[in-house]
Amino acid sequence: MAVETELVPIRNPDGLNVILGQTHFIRTAEDVHEALVTSVPGIRFGVAFCEASGPCLVRVEGNDEGLKALAAENALQVGAGHFFIVFLKEAFPINVLRALREVPEVVSLYAATANPVDVVVAVTPKGRGVLGVVDGERAKGIETAKDREDRIAFLRKIGYKLG
Repeated sequence: MAVETELVPIRNPDGLNVILGQTHFIRTAEDVHEALVTSVPGIRFGVAFCEASGPCLVRVEGNDEGLKALAAENALQVGAGHFFIVFLKEAFPINVLRALREVPEVVSLYAATANPVDVVVAVTPKGRGVLGVVDGERAKGIETAKDREDRIAFLRKIGYKLG
């Protein structure tokens, strides 16, 4: 049986934060919705989930019509069974990842990023599956002492570390 690969770029024209993952049940869209809306007051999001059996539809939930449409469009392009995608506004992945990991259907998370991201998809006669993602650019070197100081200063500036 032959396996082909396809690179599917995630369309993200506004550079939004996006979370990509694998799940296992039709309840996913609703449960992810509930996890997100209860994680951060005022969060705006769209989530889309690709069914892997039955009608094999892209199921869509969220509280922002534009983000729901963007998630649905990207999920359909990836087209892999049990794949899900979330686009966020008014929150960052770090604010919701713990809640997403605790959703019983979530099997794994591939990426949480605002970088350009491509999904590597395996294509077989049975269907499509995500092999992994390419998140952002290639590493350009190893941080220097100055780079480390800048990183630490940035984390303190945005309130993620004390001091």
